[in-house]
Parts: sequence; structure tokens; C-alpha cells
Amino acid sequence: MAQLYDRAGCAVVARRWRGPCGEIDLIARDGAEVIFIEVKQASSHARAAERLTPRQMARIYASAECFLGGEPAGAHTPARFDVALVDGMGRIEVMENAFAA
Repeated sequence: MAQLYDRAGCAVVARRWRGPCGEIDLIARDGAEVIFIEVKQASSHARAAERLTPRQMARIYASAECFLGGEPAGAHTPARFDVALVDGMGRIEVMENAFAA
């Protein structure tokens, strides 16, 4: 997954980043923007998407807030939340801005 973002010109800065509020699968930068990426895998992209629960989204928001606290602009840092869906054949579908902050 990290290679996909690398090829798109984004710098992956953390894999399985863990903070006091939880873990984020990948964190990348696209210029000044920080991208928080949740990876979900299942037999199909639809089933993978179903695995993202409101509870997980809340954990991701809280973890992202902790991460952004260490950024020079803090909560004012441009950020987005992507979900990368992986199906049983290894095909990847990235949903950019999958949920708003």
C-alpha cells in the first residue's frame, strides 16, 4: 500500500503509527497535507468497506488529532482521511477523503 502512495508522489512517514488514542495504518504527506490511511481487506471491496465501523472512524479521528498535535500548525494542518480497500485478489481501491474530519 505504501508503494502506491510513493508512486503517486506522496511521502509515507509512518506505518502502523501508534499514539495514545490508537493506531493508524499509514500516514503520508502530499506537500503540506497529511493523509491518514486506513487499510481494509476482505473478499471484495464492498465487504472491505463494510468493515470500517463508526467506532473505528472515531478512533482514527482521535489518533489523527494526537498526530497533528505534533505538527507545527497543529489542528490547522491540512489533512484528509483515505480508506484503501483490498479485495481477495489483491486489487486495491483507494477512496480519497472517505470521511470528513
